[in-house]
Order: sequence, then structure tokens, then C-alpha cells
Amino acid sequence: MSALGVVLFHTTSAALRAEKTLLKSALSVKLVPTPREFSSYFGVALRFASDRVDQVRALLAAAHVEIAALHQL
Repeated sequence: MSALGVVLFHTTSAALRAEKTLLKSALSVKLVPTPREFSSYFGVALRFASDRVDQVRALLAAAHVEIAALHQL
């Protein structure tokens, strides 16, 4: 993965549901500490390849996973 994106969440349970949802769709994701520039959000973020941003957004919306924000790094 060269360019990365992160999904930020308000709760740990939302982060875990997002990880499970995206792994089921065979996307390469990883739970990571929230990057410093976004530290006002909850402490867990989900990292993914930024070329999958539309797919990530669509899958999480379809699974009704609430996200705080989605950023490209």
C-alpha cells in the first residue's frame, strides 16, 4: 500500500464492526491508533489503501457503520 486512508470513529464498537465488515469483503485493513493530526477523534482508526476509498465508504454505509470522518493521508 502506498497511499493510505483512515476512517475515524466515535466508538470502539464501530471501529470493530467496520474492520469485520471490510475484512469480509477481502479488503486489506488494519486498526491503528488515530493519527495525531486527527487526535480530537476517538483513539482508534482503520487504515486502508486510499485507492479503495469509494469501496470503503459504500461498504460501511451499507452495513450501517457510523463513522466520524474519512481522510486520505
